[in-house]
Amino acid sequence: MTTRTPAQMQDAAAHLTIMPDGQNVPMSDPSAASCACKMDERTSDSYAADKAKLLARLRRAEGQVRGVARMIEEDKYCIDVLTQISAITASLRSVGLLVLQDHIRGCVIDAPDDEREARLDELNLAIERFTKSAG
Repeated sequence: MTTRTPAQMQDAAAHLTIMPDGQNVPMSDPSAASCACKMDERTSDSYAADKAKLLARLRRAEGQVRGVARMIEEDKYCIDVLTQISAITASLRSVGLLVLQDHIRGCVIDAPDDEREARLDELNLAIERFTKSAG
């Protein structure tokens, strides 16, 4: 396995578009697309089985954010606000982990052999970004 720098991984991932059917297509080769979608539009069905669960968790987090806004408007105690923010962060972290798991199963493991290295590079960058944001 070839070791690539983060810059090389980002460059490799930036030049590919994952099509709805899971096909990885170089952005410079629109004729290779097996669907009629725009080349700059990236879609996936890897989390289709968990879509309802993901949307429910996101709606719950959205409600929590509105609740925190109300708490701020009502000058609630700082620690209570921070507790709710911590709950929101944990909720979004669980959503992100589920999407990440589905991506690994649906987009990385099932990738054709000739695309696997690019998918792994893209995954490494995504994990790096996720762990920075998820704390």
